[in-house]
Amino acid sequence: MATPLVPDDLWEAVAPLPPPQPPKPKGGRPRVPDRAALGGILFVLHTGCAWDRLPPGLGRGGGVTCWRRLRDWQAAGVWDRLHRALLDRLGAADKIDWARASLDSASVPAKGGAGAPGRTRPTAGNPAPSGT
Repeated sequence: MATPLVPDDLWEAVAPLPPPQPPKPKGGRPRVPDRAALGGILFVLHTGCAWDRLPPGLGRGGGVTCWRRLRDWQAAGVWDRLHRALLDRLGAADKIDWARASLDSASVPAKGGAGAPGRTRPTAGNPAPSGT
């Protein structure tokens, strides 16, 4: 049997993160479960196939469904919260090798701008008024 793309321990971390889906007032097709959609997203990201080439019959919904779920979860901050949750789990299990960690401007935001507490103001005088 093939290894599932979303094992139980991963799904345990992801399950509480997606926002609840409001009920459809007009009914319609049943929604693809979040776990199945995550499997489709991971399949596309792992294999590099196009969204419209997601193999049918895997129980993951179509490529458009998975792409929309990826987009909606990004807008809802699911991926940032998942990243934090997985880092917390790894840290608690002492599985992070801090000797290989690095910080840069992409991971640590800058503190305020000119005039922010703790920052100095420019020392140059005000420019002369315009003569025009």
